[in-house]
Amino acid sequence: MRRGIAATALVASLALTATACGGDDDSSSDSSGPTTITWWDTSNATNEAPTYKALIKEFEAANKDIKVKYVNVQFDQAQNKFDTAAGASGAPDVLRSEVGWTPAFAKKSYLLPLDGTEALADESKFKSNLIEQAKYEGKTYGVPLVTDTLALVYNKALFEKAGVEAPKTWDDLKTAAATIKDKTGVDGYWGSTQAYYAQSFLYGEGTDTVDAAAKKITVNSDAAKKAYGTWLSLFSGKGLHKADTTADAYAHIQDAFVNGKVAAIIQGPWEITNFYKGSAFSDKSNLGIATVPAGSTGKAGAPTGGHNLSVYAGSDSAHQKAALKFVNFMTSAKSQATIALKNSTLPTRDDAYTDAVKADPGIAGYGTVLAAAQPRPALPEYSSLWGPLDTELPKIAGGKESLDKGLSNAETAIAKLVPDFSK
Repeated sequence: MRRGIAATALVASLALTATACGGDDDSSSDSSGPTTITWWDTSNATNEAPTYKALIKEFEAANKDIKVKYVNVQFDQAQNKFDTAAGASGAPDVLRSEVGWTPAFAKKSYLLPLDGTEALADESKFKSNLIEQAKYEGKTYGVPLVTDTLALVYNKALFEKAGVEAPKTWDDLKTAAATIKDKTGVDGYWGSTQAYYAQSFLYGEGTDTVDAAAKKITVNSDAAKKAYGTWLSLFSGKGLHKADTTADAYAHIQDAFVNGKVAAIIQGPWEITNFYKGSAFSDKSNLGIATVPAGSTGKAGAPTGGHNLSVYAGSDSAHQKAALKFVNFMTSAKSQATIALKNSTLPTRDDAYTDAVKADPGIAGYGTVLAAAQPRPALPEYSSLWGPLDTELPKIAGGKESLDKGLSNAETAIAKLVPDFSK
């Protein structure tokens, strides 16, 4: 599992989380020594973490009175771990918080409002929609560190050999997939059964899992049924790979794409560095990136994802002051440009898009599709709504449950998460 997907792992024990939290002995400070803050980073431990560790050393060299205890926490466990630790007043001083987690933690008063603090000194430099997405009830609880969205990524060589172009609609994709299969022997498309990846189909029909403004659950509406019907149809047909409902589906799809065994998938920029490691993209210019295909309404788009840096409200003033300075440093234009160049992730402020950053074909490609990305509703529970769908969609795709039954089950489960919403 990767970023943009709601965490579903079991809650870790308090004893385990206490070993890496801001309240332990290693994170304390006294009047004679530096203040030590703890940062929980949820990035990829192999591809991304080394860049963050190097920046920490740079920060510490410039701020002798602050030490940063770096802890890499597995992404799919971090949400529940932080929830547990914060509830016990023992969370890390700084959290790399997925954009959907930020308002949820703010609602529980776990995060420090950052308006007017050193962390947000450059607020005007950030993309305004990303700042807005970090707000809860008018206050800002996170500074955008990286942003992302989903795109149709494709193998240019296979598309050219088949004589097809990047599809504009899902029907175009079906046609292209069949042609690619005929001309190259390779499947043209392999879809995911994860709810986050199916979100674009909803946008293509002008709907969502819920209508937050109207406080209405829409996951089982006619428009949603049409959206998921289109999603389901892309698992059968010439050149369309059948659904993988195993626990390793994500890795299977990714491996097939990077090694030229499937011509196109839907994926986010967090995999750019892994794309380049595959045999199909040793020549980086072979990576094609296009906006996800449109639905019957003509609309195309994908969720706006990414991560903020947030500060724990339960830390004492000395740790909060140090944490705010650290957040300001890590989200600066210079740091973001460094992160982008090393990790091929998308910066959240325009002044970090240097010529060198824009020269990365992956970053440049995803940069063009960001305009079609849709911010998430201002609903703290929003990211958790994908949980019921992550249970039902694999059953639907695997033929173990009808579309109507699966969406009805999801609607019932979502109603428990947002009890004040009508069906």
